Amino acid sequence: MAKPTPPTDWVHRAPPAQGLERIEAFFSGHGYDPHRHDTYAIGRTLAGVQSFQYRGGWRHSLPGATMVLHPDELHDGEAGTQEGFQYRMLYVEPALIQQILGGQPLPFIKDGLSSDPRLAAATDTLLGSMHSPLDPLEQQDALFDLAQALNAVSGVPLQRQRFDYLAAERARELIHGALERSVTLDELAEHSGRDRWSLSRDFRLLFGTSPYRYLTMRRLDLVRALLMQGQSLVSAALMAGFTDQSHMTRQFSKTYGLPPARWLKMHGR
Repeated sequence: MAKPTPPTDWVHRAPPAQGLERIEAFFSGHGYDPHRHDTYAIGRTLAGVQSFQYRGGWRHSLPGATMVLHPDELHDGEAGTQEGFQYRMLYVEPALIQQILGGQPLPFIKDGLSSDPRLAAATDTLLGSMHSPLDPLEQQDALFDLAQALNAVSGVPLQRQRFDYLAAERARELIHGALERSVTLDELAEHSGRDRWSLSRDFRLLFGTSPYRYLTMRRLDLVRALLMQGQSLVSAALMAGFTDQSHMTRQFSKTYGLPPARWLKMHGR
């Protein structure tokens, strides 16, 4: 008697939206190696058990809970049962949250899982259908609700720290215009009008990652877009400012938990 064919892992990306990425995916077993994003990763498990290591312990996401992984926190992913797991995830740039909250320390959800109904309600629109684009105003309203819910559910009062949001934002804008070349902290400091170590601290506090990691992630965003357009790995790496393909591949695997060739295959390319 023939053995049943194991289900195939897949990822479906929703139509693009400015400042965020939405996916729905299925994994039959191992999903991702340890990796980190410079965005919030917010989602919900649709079926099965989604198990991952996060901040020193195992987490097991079941349907009904909301996952909220803080920017730059190491995590992995795998099926908690033999049935595999299906989930939807939203990746939100901290800069969008900052624009809504007006410049303050990023909200943090302890343990990466929450059963709070405010978060469930605030993510309904953004984690809805993956097959149609969001209306721009609908997206903006949903992001406002999400930022307010994150702030409310985080619940831990933080000590007020002195920081310069406008300086950090100027540095972030310079990075977006310099993906193809080297950027130094001194250059960012001069452009922002803030001393380099204060700027480095503020950038981490306000955008959830270091300036260099932020630059690397924006380059990887460009790599993924170029690969989906049919560019080769070599061409995409060079066009996005990496020194060569191997440099890009190392960064890609560290960031997304799988190499670019497997990523392409899961997207049907």
